[in-house]
Amino acid sequence: MHLPPEHPASRPPPGAGPVEAVAGSGGVAPPAVAAVPLDADDTRGAHLGRLLRSPLTISLGSVLVIACFVGGTMAAGPLAGLGVAAVGALLVFLIAWVLASGAAREDFFSHYAAARGLNRAPGRTTLPPTTPLLRKGDRRYAEQVMNGTLPGGSPGAIGLYTYEIETTDGDGDDDTDHYRFTVVLHDIPSAAVKVSDVYCQRREGFRFMDSAEDAFRRMQRLELESDALDRRYEVFYGAGDDTNWMKQFFSPSFIVWLTERTPKDFAFEFSAGSLCVNVKGQCNDAGELDALCIAAGEVARRLAGEAAE
Repeated sequence: MHLPPEHPASRPPPGAGPVEAVAGSGGVAPPAVAAVPLDADDTRGAHLGRLLRSPLTISLGSVLVIACFVGGTMAAGPLAGLGVAAVGALLVFLIAWVLASGAAREDFFSHYAAARGLNRAPGRTTLPPTTPLLRKGDRRYAEQVMNGTLPGGSPGAIGLYTYEIETTDGDGDDDTDHYRFTVVLHDIPSAAVKVSDVYCQRREGFRFMDSAEDAFRRMQRLELESDALDRRYEVFYGAGDDTNWMKQFFSPSFIVWLTERTPKDFAFEFSAGSLCVNVKGQCNDAGELDALCIAAGEVARRLAGEAAE
């Protein structure tokens, strides 16, 4: 698996709270430090205010609003002119909102990567197509990819992943459907000696259809005596893999952890030494990213540990 190079000073996440300054006598108070953004919206208000107050926005916005008023007035009278001018002002605000949201998102991921000693790849990049999820769609890409020692202590990478599917409706119009995930990737070559493929996928179909669907699969379905696991997941493994090894891997304690302690919409795929842990949607919150990294590390350690036995 080819991932962006690790940051030379990778380290686990810092403590939960900032270190408070101790007040002294007669000293000069230290300058205020801007709060570290905890999600991708934290600094949006500050960016929005700055944009709306900037001379460039005021100048261009005024020109647009005046032009809208004049055009509307000439076309349908003063009331229409006021309505069109209001639309122009709203357009200016929406543009500033979009720009502010993008800047706040960059603030968050930049601070998140720096605070945890991770290397962040700018812009869009690609992920190695090592598991079924990473091969889906007509197009696929990743954003905000960060790698190094992730929260939880395991080396790997985390990023926002999207795949797209092109569709055509009955009128011949093209459309694109976007499917978004947050993924954590780990390399575990030692586990590939014991098992070729393990897919712990979110259950999306009816359980009574399992037998009919399995007739068309190349993978084996793992049947376990856990109704909680069966309601939430479908587990498959390679056609030539050992069933007993799989049952040892999915031990009772691991099943309890999967069904009770993992993030919402959690799933994982392991194939040929590569692990892709994922949740639906794109996480823009430090706590959610940390929790996903820690959960992914738990799966990676369990795979490596079971392979070593």
